[in-house]
Amino acid sequence: MKTVAFHTLGCKVNQYESQGLAEMFARRGYRVVPFDAGADVYVINTCTVTHIGDRKSRQLIRRAKRANPDSIVVVTGCYAQVAPDEVGAIEGVDLVIGLGGRANLVDLVEQAAGEGKTVCTVNDIEKVTCFEELPISGAERRTRAFVKVQEGCRDFCTYCIIPYARGPLRSRDPDRVRDEVRTLVDKGHREIVLTGTHLGLYGHGLDGDWDLAALVRYVVKVPGLWRLRLSSVEPTDITGELLEIIASEPACCPHLHIPLQSGDDEVLRRMGRRYDTSFYAGLLDKARALIPDLAVTTDIMVGFPGESRDQFERSLHFVRQMGFSRLHVFKYSPRRGTPAARYPGQVPAREKDRRSKEMLALGEELQHRFASRYVGRTMDVLVEQEYDREHYEGYTGNYLRVILPKDSLHIGDLAKVFIKTVEKGYLRGIIYTKEGFPD
Repeated sequence: MKTVAFHTLGCKVNQYESQGLAEMFARRGYRVVPFDAGADVYVINTCTVTHIGDRKSRQLIRRAKRANPDSIVVVTGCYAQVAPDEVGAIEGVDLVIGLGGRANLVDLVEQAAGEGKTVCTVNDIEKVTCFEELPISGAERRTRAFVKVQEGCRDFCTYCIIPYARGPLRSRDPDRVRDEVRTLVDKGHREIVLTGTHLGLYGHGLDGDWDLAALVRYVVKVPGLWRLRLSSVEPTDITGELLEIIASEPACCPHLHIPLQSGDDEVLRRMGRRYDTSFYAGLLDKARALIPDLAVTTDIMVGFPGESRDQFERSLHFVRQMGFSRLHVFKYSPRRGTPAARYPGQVPAREKDRRSKEMLALGEELQHRFASRYVGRTMDVLVEQEYDREHYEGYTGNYLRVILPKDSLHIGDLAKVFIKTVEKGYLRGIIYTKEGFPD
């Protein structure tokens, strides 16, 4: 039996797509193996949000060829889409395929095996108008699954390469979304995360009045679904209706990831973001008033071109004011072809490192402060994986990591846990009651 191995860089959309591709290979008789297992075919699903993603992609290509010099190495994802010639020139690459036409990937791999040269299949993403179906069935029994419902972005923030990689807005048929969620729940997944490149613009291109709120209302009623979580949603896409649904539906997780990027209005303007700090703060006030125990996580960029020390300090102050439960901090990385790459005032690497460390330290402080609120309370925890020989770990609905004793628990149980202490990055608790998988 032929073997195939995957390595995925980047976002939840990439993770979903890799799973869909893996299941496609499995249906064609391939066995999916670990990346270092000496596979016949390697598929590297790349990210190009920063130069680090590009570098990691190149390293993985070389690693695959070292593991099996006779293997077929396939490179897909955003890096392959925006720089196909650069990727194809890397020694060891056999097939470069962009973000369209991957339904035929297995056939393309088998054709490439006889070519003896690099094959490049990358279409003009701006001409793609249909959602690419790479459905998953959840062959592996896990507690959480991602479901991709939307593709493309039209915002063109000045620093971001993603609209050039992912193309125009496309939305997945809501019946296909609901059917996939039902399939995953039937396989034992208890939490579903809806994801997309620009998730908040779900509904674009569909007939009828579909938007993200309508999709959540449609999906959340799937029998057996314990939790429905949303991945990143832009501030300007969060409607009152969406907040009300999250507040009223018990299965909707009280957790929103709302990218901020900067806490300085002038930096936000030069980034091409479509809001200011006043709008953002008002949105969080409204959301927290409607949704009890809401956790808000966010993305923060440091070192954007022209960001002064004073502007960074204002960003730190605003982040502290917002009281996020978790920060994803990343340093600005010039992306070829984006307006910000040509901006004056590029911040030196050492200064970006310093600012990143300061923001990360603030993130740890805020995370600890948010988690501390729950000491002495009983929380529902979905048991996800083994932590050590005597403990499991899982997450609350508002995305707090909890370590708890195994006792009579199993992965996939929903346990009521009394929170006793908060430690760095997680909570510890003891079990009150549990609800397991139905027989």
